[in-house]
Amino acid sequence: MELLFVVLGGAIIGLAGRYLLPNRHTHGSVLIPAVGVVSSAVLWVALTWAGLKWDGGWIWWITLLGTALIVAVADLLIGRVRAANDDRMLHALAKGAVAR
Repeated sequence: MELLFVVLGGAIIGLAGRYLLPNRHTHGSVLIPAVGVVSSAVLWVALTWAGLKWDGGWIWWITLLGTALIVAVADLLIGRVRAANDDRMLHALAKGAVAR
């Protein structure tokens, strides 16, 4: 049951990241929330396997703050890579280097 709440928290963090971070125009509307869901679930399970109790506070803090960090890094990294690839493609198209 707690995993459901953690995944819901990850989705909310991902949605917040989608609309609060600057690169929302460089990726789809579900990518960053999906990163939040997956990262929160993986962190929770890994911390559970590491021996943290689900009713303790540390597992919740580590999972939710770690998810926020992963979402922010993913958004910034995906945005930077996508913008660089778009610029490269624009220059290639402007020079006529890409086959039509």
